[in-house]
Amino acid sequence: MNQAHSGEKTVFRARFSSITDTDICTAMVRLGEPDHNEALSVDARQELDLRIGCAFTRFQTKYFQGKYGNLDSSLISFGPCQTPTLGFCVERHDKIQSFKPETYWVLQAKVDADKDRSLLLDWDRVRVFDREIAQMFLNMTKLEKEAQVEATSRKEKAKQRPLALNTVEMLRVASSSLGMGPQHAMQTAERLYTQGYISYPRTETTHYPESFDLKGPLRQQANHPYWADTVKRLLAEGINRPRKGHDAGDHPPITPMKSATEAELGGEAWRLYEYITRHFIATVSHDCKYLQSTISFRIGPEHFTCTGKTVISPGFTEIMPWQSVPLEESLPTCQRGDTFAVAEVKMLEKQTSPPDYLTEAELITLMEKHGIGTDASIPVHINNICQRNYVAVESGRRLKPTSLGIVLVHGYYKIDVELVLPTIRSAVEKQLNLIAQGKADYRQVLGHTLDVFKRKFHYFVDSIAGMDELMEVSFSPLAATGKPLSRCGKCHRFMKYIQAKPSRLHCSHCDETYTLPQNGTIKLYKELRCPLDDFELVLWSSGSRGKSYPLCPYCSNHPPFRDMKKGELFPP
Repeated sequence: MNQAHSGEKTVFRARFSSITDTDICTAMVRLGEPDHNEALSVDARQELDLRIGCAFTRFQTKYFQGKYGNLDSSLISFGPCQTPTLGFCVERHDKIQSFKPETYWVLQAKVDADKDRSLLLDWDRVRVFDREIAQMFLNMTKLEKEAQVEATSRKEKAKQRPLALNTVEMLRVASSSLGMGPQHAMQTAERLYTQGYISYPRTETTHYPESFDLKGPLRQQANHPYWADTVKRLLAEGINRPRKGHDAGDHPPITPMKSATEAELGGEAWRLYEYITRHFIATVSHDCKYLQSTISFRIGPEHFTCTGKTVISPGFTEIMPWQSVPLEESLPTCQRGDTFAVAEVKMLEKQTSPPDYLTEAELITLMEKHGIGTDASIPVHINNICQRNYVAVESGRRLKPTSLGIVLVHGYYKIDVELVLPTIRSAVEKQLNLIAQGKADYRQVLGHTLDVFKRKFHYFVDSIAGMDELMEVSFSPLAATGKPLSRCGKCHRFMKYIQAKPSRLHCSHCDETYTLPQNGTIKLYKELRCPLDDFELVLWSSGSRGKSYPLCPYCSNHPPFRDMKKGELFPP
């Protein structure tokens, strides 16, 4: 190892976004110094999240697990990003619960275009919420025999090709279209990156720099069995420069670096790779062009409209067919003053419907909009609220809050709404970004933020009774939970075994709780007692074929010998 001479720099950073020979060699030639400000920003974020999260999590967990037996969560965690993420889900739940449907009425008209075809017309008033008024409009139109053309228009429009792919958009599509959770999608993308199939998948940038070689990755796909024809045509006719997106200054957009087949990757890795590749090809393709035709009709005093679309050039939708312009019948050629026979006019009764629970894709959009988390941490926060049993992932990857998640958020609302709103975390993220840019002082930002949350923590502790009132409604006390198992060594009464996470024994007479090893089964061990404290021993088993270990509940939680740690008697 070479020793540094005075003033000599020995630590350098290689910056690259894909594991290809060219990128690695270029990075080694252009070594730079580590950015001290970026490092300070990362340190500040880690320290804030750790200290704030640990303080609130430890207090909540000890307080509520010591009182309730059916929380079904081994850790009642709080996180500066995790909690606002849960807040979005509960906010949508509250809107659904408070929604009151309203009845409304619409008019629907149908005219004959020719012998074999009719046109369905949309009412210009859209809808009315008074049945008598709707009936009045129906009476004014239902006896009319003809619909008169008042105006026609034909406009050529374009559906823009997508921006270059960044992490957030990849996660959104993976959840909504591929059925992959954000955490799993990110892990799959990282494997594709380390295997050299795609560029670095953690990026906020949606803009390719002018110096980026777009033709290189495109040529890699020229012989692919699925899209070779499209790629060869683009290379022959000339690629279209991608749209100008956002340059976050981190890494280029996610790009396929070499060709791969379904047989080579298999399963979900292939589906994600296929989407990334199709998206990249779409960014250098042309926009989709279509002709939109509109005819405005008058039936009696009321106005109706009919719209049709005809594709002129599919453009990028050829490689991304799911983005195609919906197929609609072409409208008949007509002009102002022409008339069509009215087939029918009817009144439909409908009801407003509540919003649905948030999908993962919608939650990711909200987190990005409010500055909650980074492209790298968003999947982690969503995964955490699922793992903590705060939300359940339902069909369509919709996130439905559990009773525990709802009570926690409502409790924060009651004590300090800023703990769950995205505003305070968004402000902290801005300060952390300023540290990275060298525009804010590391110690000042750290000190000020910790001081704010220290005051919030003390107020939260003093006001915890407000959240406890909500907990009492939804959860059962320890004394009313579980089943009798072994005797307490102090009062010799039966303690109750609580199976819900975290599994534990509770003596209601002594009001003491004893933690047990997790992820196994517990039963009484031959009714033998511990010679040190007279507690009945229990037998922990890891499964039908796993090993079994006897243990004393009291000794396991209160080590009787010097240098023993709590839980040290638990099986490994």
